[in-house]
Amino acid sequence: MADRSTFGDFKSKALKNPDVKAAYDEAAPAFAMKRNMIAIRTAAGKTQEQMAELLGTKKSNISRLESVNSEVSPRLATVEEYARVLGYRVKVEFEPAP
Repeated sequence: MADRSTFGDFKSKALKNPDVKAAYDEAAPAFAMKRNMIAIRTAAGKTQEQMAELLGTKKSNISRLESVNSEVSPRLATVEEYARVLGYRVKVEFEPAP
């Protein structure tokens, strides 16, 4: 049977390319935020439909807000309201660039 590469192998190889690594590092904070948003929503037992109801919007807007592939960058106020209805607050930190 042929040896199959894993996603981890692919990622490791891709990140050796400096251009790919720079793009990955640049996108990492947005990906982390969206993963955290999904995590707190699911921990609260809420669906995207329920979040839309709580926020007075459509499910498609919640889907876009949580999507790592979305071209749209959410407003801070939107992220804060998302967190608030789930019992969280947003904390923004700054750190020196590498």
